[in-house]
Amino acid sequence: MTATRTGRRPFGRGGLEVGPIGYGAAALGELYEPRPADEWPRIVPAAWDAGIRYFDAAPHYGLGLAEERLGAGLRGRPRDEYVLSTKVGRVLEPNPDYRPGDTDIANLFATPATLRRRRDYSRDGVLRSVEDSLRRLGVDRIDVLLVHDPDEYEREALEGAFPALEELRSQGVIRSYGAGMNQSAMLTRFVRETDLDIVMCAGRYTLLDHAAERDLLPAARERGVSVAVAAVFNSGILATDRPVASAKFDYGAAPADLVARTNRIADIAEPYGVTVPQLAVQFPLRDAAVSTVVLGADSAAQIERNASLADAPVPDGLWAELAADGLV
Repeated sequence: MTATRTGRRPFGRGGLEVGPIGYGAAALGELYEPRPADEWPRIVPAAWDAGIRYFDAAPHYGLGLAEERLGAGLRGRPRDEYVLSTKVGRVLEPNPDYRPGDTDIANLFATPATLRRRRDYSRDGVLRSVEDSLRRLGVDRIDVLLVHDPDEYEREALEGAFPALEELRSQGVIRSYGAGMNQSAMLTRFVRETDLDIVMCAGRYTLLDHAAERDLLPAARERGVSVAVAAVFNSGILATDRPVASAKFDYGAAPADLVARTNRIADIAEPYGVTVPQLAVQFPLRDAAVSTVVLGADSAAQIERNASLADAPVPDGLWAELAADGLV
């Protein structure tokens, strides 16, 4: 399946469509470090100018800051021209322990910790979370709601969050719903046990990790569920033409065997004029169940570069050579 920036694919069963690249807004919540005051306002406009029309956020990202900044970046854009998703499962409330200077860096976000998260996968928690997200985003509707990281809360999600989301979809409040996680096994169970129509799978369907190929993707195809794939660079090892000395894989130092595997992929791709980041983005898009790849970006320049990674299709011969070498 050829990936092009303008090619649209169905996203869920509610009539939504997305392009091959979406923008994940975690960086707008000061992921790892603050964004320069003159840089973050340029990111969403740059994504828009690059043709991106799917935007994803979460209350978790910067204690709501990412939603606020994403909403600011989208303000004035025609609402019917883009797809917006956010997440439920973490309700934000005032932090009584906050002291001036405290940040949320323990949760990876360098934003003031004036609020705190409370896990809540109940119906009331979902409804409150949606109301708060609408206010922060400054919009009158959200297209897709995803249950966020219910790893230790599977029962609560099945008994509380999913029925609430089904209710919202049946009422026409949202177009689609699903779950977003860093694993494929529980997502597969949700695909089989609920009537969700979208899942976001982070890090488990990449050039280096094919876990979702064994469980989630077959189930999604069988049930007519759309998959958004996130974290395709596996924390950085696949984000550069060759792994850098400090390359990360899934938030830790990249193991030597994966560095060697990535270099082997680069060796095979080089004669074709194709880079590892291009392969990383286009690999998941080859599966019929995958609607889009969601990429983050720290700057306007980075989102412009990321948006271009699906433009030039990877030759079939390269995929065949990688397959023959046991790499895909």
